Amino acid sequence: MHPFFPSQKYCAKERKKLAGASFSTTTLSPSLQRCLIFDFLILAGKRFQREKVEESKNLFFPANMTAPLSAWPWEILGSFKYMLYGPFLARILYTRYQDESIKNTNWCLHIIILCILRGFMYQGWSSYASMLFITRNRQIIKKGADFKQIDKEWHWDNFILLQAIVTALGFSMFPDLETLGVWNKKGIIVVIILHVAVSEPLYYYIHKCFHENKYLFSHYHSLHHSSAVPQVYTAGHATFLEHLLLTVVIGVPIIGSFVLGYGSISLIYGYVLMFDTLRCLGHSNVEIIPHQIFDKIPLLRYIVYTPTYHSLHHAEMGTNYCLFMPLFDAFGNTLNSKSRDMHKKISLDSGKNSRVPDFVFLAHVVDMSSAMHAPFVIRSMASMPYYTRIYFQPLLPISFLVMLIMWAKSKTFLNSFYNLRTRLHQTWVVPRFGFQYFLPFAAEGINKQIEEAILRADRLGVKVISLAALNKNEALNGGGTLFVNKHPNLKVRVVHGNTLTAAVILNEIPEDVTEVFLTGATSKLGRAIALYLCRKNVRVLMLTLSTERFRKVQKEAPTDCQKCLVQVTKYQAAQNCKTWIVGKWITSREQNFAPSGTQFHQFVVPPIYKFRRDCSYGDLAAMTLPEDVEGLGSCEYTMERGVVHACHAGGVVHSLEGWIHHEVGAIDVDRIDIVWKAALKHGLKPVYSIRKSVVVENSYCKKKNVLS
Repeated sequence: MHPFFPSQKYCAKERKKLAGASFSTTTLSPSLQRCLIFDFLILAGKRFQREKVEESKNLFFPANMTAPLSAWPWEILGSFKYMLYGPFLARILYTRYQDESIKNTNWCLHIIILCILRGFMYQGWSSYASMLFITRNRQIIKKGADFKQIDKEWHWDNFILLQAIVTALGFSMFPDLETLGVWNKKGIIVVIILHVAVSEPLYYYIHKCFHENKYLFSHYHSLHHSSAVPQVYTAGHATFLEHLLLTVVIGVPIIGSFVLGYGSISLIYGYVLMFDTLRCLGHSNVEIIPHQIFDKIPLLRYIVYTPTYHSLHHAEMGTNYCLFMPLFDAFGNTLNSKSRDMHKKISLDSGKNSRVPDFVFLAHVVDMSSAMHAPFVIRSMASMPYYTRIYFQPLLPISFLVMLIMWAKSKTFLNSFYNLRTRLHQTWVVPRFGFQYFLPFAAEGINKQIEEAILRADRLGVKVISLAALNKNEALNGGGTLFVNKHPNLKVRVVHGNTLTAAVILNEIPEDVTEVFLTGATSKLGRAIALYLCRKNVRVLMLTLSTERFRKVQKEAPTDCQKCLVQVTKYQAAQNCKTWIVGKWITSREQNFAPSGTQFHQFVVPPIYKFRRDCSYGDLAAMTLPEDVEGLGSCEYTMERGVVHACHAGGVVHSLEGWIHHEVGAIDVDRIDIVWKAALKHGLKPVYSIRKSVVVENSYCKKKNVLS
């Protein structure tokens, strides 16, 4: 025994004394203190031992493997699972080009084609359901799929690969199937009969069992219901076992038609694609079937389900179990009594305007490539920050064609939405691309689009509309002043958000800085930054060739602070300044004038290239939305998840605070600190503070691992 620690018997006696004493009158003797420390070390050691045992268990028996057949066999491959299609392609190439003596087999080719068509089927439905400018009034659940749900459903197409493999095994086991005909009329009747008589009741029974059996639901089917908002891809989000059973359900009519001698290639394509169509329909969260059809043909409501019908199953899981035919729910007494009334209500409401947003962020398209970053193009790509993807380049001609159509016909449209503290926030997009803002003949048309969007927001009852990037260009409309002056009775508040942009940049600068170099110094943001810093007695080297514009800014500063504003005309003037605030794009040659260790802060779009390895570069002014944001599932251009440009955040703060003034034109320097404090109060955080905390957390984890 170590001399510092008493024996275990002594500790036991001391613990008994302590248990019988009053805590308020008990003083811990040094020996008792050592006993308690000894006990703590023993408990800590035992806990550490338990954690190590659990870690070893999780290493060999992961949580997702506890239930048999719950995980996908190729789960470990991630996106490399598509390599499993390689043998199909190899078989096609080998058969066609390498060995002419082998009997011509097309089944691999048909499997690949069908898989591609199924993928396009789901993508098409997903794109349609995400086109909020078309479907917003027909949505059943008025919420968006957040990043968590999108990540869970990332590998939604596992079932297509599974069924391709099962089909390949079937063709390998029964070579005679390779001689199938193209068309057989009787096969259609046989498939319909087998679907109604076998597939529908079989699926109903299996589905009901997965709900009523606690083990099956908690270990398998709960994964499918973990998606808060049904989406097209939710149809494929389930466990391996469930999709094995679904493969049986979809395979029975096809195999049955083959056994009876009525199978054909067109029957396989037709049945599988129709099956997928109805699955997509049910999970789309968009009601497209008018209720009048069921009023005219009442029997039809038992023949085919609706998106509302299946959404009710996700909301109230004890009802509406059927595959596609509610008839079996009626037979099983599991048909939700609300189905008919709810479908009729949503169908009638589709002709009315949906909920009015509280806040609108008015964005625009940046370029041809980023136009494909919209949520209705590819949901998974929109959920990640934008960057140029090489495999999207062949689609640029399509993007160019869309740009021409938008230029000629389109109006401002709804792109995305999210909820924040019971408030609805939407992003509208002006159908103009970045380069068009610099065409002199296009300025009038762009301002007309922005004006119509503002007036529409005013008619609807929107409280705040925030202008993004080029939509508030000073040369275009004076930072929104044009619209406010033209329509003095606007109820909606027009906000450029640059006050918070300036606040983010200024609060990124260390407090001990005494001198900064500022480019874009006489711009709207540059002026505000210079005036704010000079009030803090920071010397500002303002790069500008216009003495007149410099003098104009200097006169706005307090008399005793004007000496802090210094005009410079060359980059060489900042050779000894380690804090650069960049508001105008600078080349590598111009960056080379900065001394080693310089911190580049910037508000220039696009951001400057990081040429200097011995310097650090700040990001564009941006803030993370509060943690209680709901339904956010797309990234704002190059921003990380949950991060928005500071001008967007400025509009959010304006809305949350309930301010009734317009924020247009020149930035009010006196309000920079007010807006900053309001943003922090509502839970918005600057991006750089988040990254610092991540660095600190990572370093802490590394130290913890070293100590362990």
